[in-house]
Amino acid sequence: MDLPVQRNPESAESAPQRPIRRELRAWARDLVIALILALVIIIFFYQPVKVEGTSMAPLIQDQERIFINKFVYRFEPIERGDVVVFWYPLDRSKSFIKRVIGLPGETVEIRKGRVIVDGKRLDETYVPPQYADYGNFGPIQVPENSYFVLGDHRISSNDSRIFGPVDRSYIYGKAVFVYWPMSSFGSLPTADEALR
Repeated sequence: MDLPVQRNPESAESAPQRPIRRELRAWARDLVIALILALVIIIFFYQPVKVEGTSMAPLIQDQERIFINKFVYRFEPIERGDVVVFWYPLDRSKSFIKRVIGLPGETVEIRKGRVIVDGKRLDETYVPPQYADYGNFGPIQVPENSYFVLGDHRISSNDSRIFGPVDRSYIYGKAVFVYWPMSSFGSLPTADEALR
């Protein structure tokens, strides 16, 4: 004789909750792993930096927050047009951000604001006329293992015209991405794009 099966109302209600709890645990685990990976990438490969000053305007404005890639120059060379972050040669407790203009061994000269590298005028579309400095400088030969750097806002920039070429060992990152404010959110132009 079959006995009627009595259902426990509590077990009927908890059955659907088990898959939901399992699903929530899986989502939480995945979220924690994703956050840890993001932190590792940011800490070891990218560094958030707050820009102070207007020397790289209009590309990067005062108080904008950017990511710099700290490892890119271990795998590829520094190129003309790169926006680099480096220890200020006259005070290593400060960091500066500038654009690479002259490479090791090149001769850099500025005549009436026009930059000339090894006798050829550099087309600098990233320097608006209102930010141009129409002075003269040089010529100077960039030493081996050093780079001649300038700010895009030439009339408001403390750069290689003042402190000279920057030794390679002082350069520790490349500016790659603006993340704040949201109105400026996006990647920065590559050297090729900047020099078109």
